[in-house]
Parts: sequence; C-alpha cells; structure tokens
Amino acid sequence: MLHSSQGSKRCGYNGAILMKSSIALFLSILVLAGALAGTGAVCVGQTTAEPATAEPQSNSSAAPAPALGTPAQAAPATTPAQAPPATAGQAPAATDNPNNPENESITTIHKTVDEVRVVFTVTDKHGRYIKDLQKNDFKVLDDRKPAELRSFRSETDLPLQVGLLIDASNSVRDRFKFEQEAAIEFLNSVIRPHYDKAFVVGFDVTPEVTQDFTDNTEKLSIGIRQLRAGGGTAMYDALYFACRDKLMKQEQTGPVRNAIILLSDGEDNASHVTREEAIDMAQRADAIVYTISTNISGMKGQGDKVLMRIADATGGQSFFPFQLRDVSNAFLSIQEELRSQYALAYKPENFMADGRYRTIEIMAPGKGFKVRTRKGYFAPKQ
Repeated sequence: MLHSSQGSKRCGYNGAILMKSSIALFLSILVLAGALAGTGAVCVGQTTAEPATAEPQSNSSAAPAPALGTPAQAAPATTPAQAPPATAGQAPAATDNPNNPENESITTIHKTVDEVRVVFTVTDKHGRYIKDLQKNDFKVLDDRKPAELRSFRSETDLPLQVGLLIDASNSVRDRFKFEQEAAIEFLNSVIRPHYDKAFVVGFDVTPEVTQDFTDNTEKLSIGIRQLRAGGGTAMYDALYFACRDKLMKQEQTGPVRNAIILLSDGEDNASHVTREEAIDMAQRADAIVYTISTNISGMKGQGDKVLMRIADATGGQSFFPFQLRDVSNAFLSIQEELRSQYALAYKPENFMADGRYRTIEIMAPGKGFKVRTRKGYFAPKQ
C-alpha cells in the first residue's frame, strides 16, 4: 500500500510538470507569432507611427515621378515622409493611377486651331447665282499667299439661323408699318418648320428681343408686330448683341448658316460699341449681314455708307429700296442667296496666332465669275 501511494504521488507530480511545460510552450509560440506579424507589417506598409518632425529617409529603390503625359510606373510603397514632393512638369507621386478619371487633367492636350472657314456666293456677269461648281474650281489666298483647301461643300440646303434686326427709332416711324409686313412675308417664305430658326430684335437706344429662336412663323409674326417705333438709335449695339448673345450662344447639333437681316437707315447716335467692333463680332459669329436701308429719299446718305461697310465686311449685300414696295424685293433676293452658297475651310500658310487682321480672297479662275465673301478676319491671340 505504501509503494502504491508513492507511485501515485510521483505520477501526479510528473503530470503537473508536463502541463506547465505545455502551457509555457504555447505562450512562447503566441509571442513569436505576434513578433513575426509585427515585423511583416513594417516591411510591407511601414504603418508604424513616426514623429511629425522626422527627417525624410532615403530610399534608393523609389522610382521618380513620371513626366507629364507619360504612364506612371509602379514603385515600392513608401511612408508619407518618404514620398518625393511633386515638382513642376511632373505628375503626382506614384500612388496616382494615370487611368483614374480624376487624373485626366494630367494628359490634357492644348491645340491651336489654324483652320479658317468661309461662306461665299458666286455669280456670273449677269448677276445669276452659280450653284454647280466644284472644289478644284477655286483658289484661296490668305494674306495674299496660297492656302491649302481642307474641305468644300455646297450649302444650298443648309439649316438657317436668321436674326431679324429692325430699327424701331423715331427716324423710321413713317414707314415702320410697311417694313414690319415685309419682314413677316420674308420669314414666312424662308423659315421651314423643324429645320430653320429665327429670332426678332427691335432696337432704338437698346435692343429688345420680342421673339427668341423659333421655327414657328406665327410667333415670329407676333414678335415683329409687337415692335413700336420711338427713341434714339443704337444700331451697332444691336448687331453686337445679336451676334454675341444670340447666334454664338445658340446650341448647335450640326452645321448651320448664320445670317443677320438688318433694317435701318444706318444712322447711329446711341451705341456703346463702335462700328468696327460690331463687324468684328459678326465675323466671330460666322454671320453674314444683309442690310436693307430704310432711307427712301432717293439719295444715299452717310448712314447708307455705314450699311454698305457692314454688309461688305461680312460677305453680305446692301439693298437700297427707294420705294417701299422694293423692300419686299430685297427680302426675296436675300432668300435666294441664302440657298445659293458655298462653304470651304482652308489652312493658311505660316499661320500665327498674333491677333493680326488677315485678308481673304477666293478666285474662280478663267470663268468670269464674281465671288463675294467676307474680306478678312482677325487671327486669334494666344
């Protein structure tokens, strides 16, 4: 019995030792695993906190930031303190993905457009419109130097955007009613529903839109009849406004032909812009201006010369109906011309974006044809 009791005590003692050893081994494994895990985090992500004043550490393996517009290459991850600062001409650090839409500005390309578009008409020696000419029939001189033609097309059926500007000053009061009716007749004839659009502006000291862009000729007629004569004349301001704030801001879904029909006696006594500023804005809007003089005295005055200058500079025509019934004939001539135009685009030789005025000359050699277009343009300024 004594021997058996001593053996039991020895076995219990050995079991206790074995259990303590197992527990110690298990704790050692846990400590080692935690240490290994902590070491791995530092190697991969360097996530340990550092003082804000720590000096940047050198990292010879870090790739430099790519130049503007070049693909970024992968580089080892670094801490914020190790990331090289972006410099001029470089993309942000390698953590920026060039395929990320937010970084599209990095590869933006700026290109100067050096192509000039021109609309023109061709008539024979009897004044009849010629509508069947081809690209090879024409030569273009830009600033007296041959230009390379890029495109050419006949625009006999292009959608129209027409601005009707009617002088509503006191100087035209005695014939205002007739001019309104002639304008209504013109728009009824030229505006095709779901295809062309027009707007109406009356002006004295200020321009007033009585009907915005529409293809509804009834609405246009109402807009014209709403005009009332009275006040001074700010013709240049009205032309400038119609081109800048109406034609140039109208949303486009395809090619269109811009035209302004200006009814006035040409006398301006209230504008804030000059005649040449108004002409320049019309050219920028690619608008052909047709002027119809309301002077029926039988003698061309200073205002008529102004109207001629505006039409000539934009490739349009001036009409001087000395009798009221001739106003309708002027509108008919404009309607025919709007359906008899060509358009081409060309690249000037040695073009420079210096803001300088450049002349345009289009020739149809050897056929005795007369080409009418705008006289020139101002090059854009960089």
